[in-house]
Amino acid sequence: MTVFRSLDPFDRAILRLVQRDNRMPQRAIAEAVNLSTAAVQRRIAAMEKEGVIAVNAAIVDPDAVGLGVTSIVEVNLVDEKAATVDRAKALFRADPDVQQCYYVTGGRSFIMMIVAPDMRSYEAITRRLFAENDSVANYSSYLALDRVKAGMELVIP
Repeated sequence: MTVFRSLDPFDRAILRLVQRDNRMPQRAIAEAVNLSTAAVQRRIAAMEKEGVIAVNAAIVDPDAVGLGVTSIVEVNLVDEKAATVDRAKALFRADPDVQQCYYVTGGRSFIMMIVAPDMRSYEAITRRLFAENDSVANYSSYLALDRVKAGMELVIP
């Protein structure tokens, strides 16, 4: 488990702003949180170095790039031995078709989200990741009819 330094109210205010718009000019952030631009720049650099800010990325609309199938998948492994789980984590983490993946409790091994261009492509992905994987006992797919909300923004206290 990663240990982070304690975030003060200024850090938290900066994080609230940059997670909504990571291209916001640092001078605008400085004005919004009542710090100097240099102080904001140092704080952002420190949070990036420490991994508090994990990545700066654009969120792309899947429909705009021809990815019309979104599926939430429940996966059960054949066993929960550390080696089996670690192999599955490595496989799912490395696969670009897996958008999100969580190792969970409650009778399932993993819950993940997969985005694909069409059903034929989605079938190929599920065959490769699950049906042909000896570590997977079974899986269930839930196809999204509508993306009601999608994002990664956290409510920062």
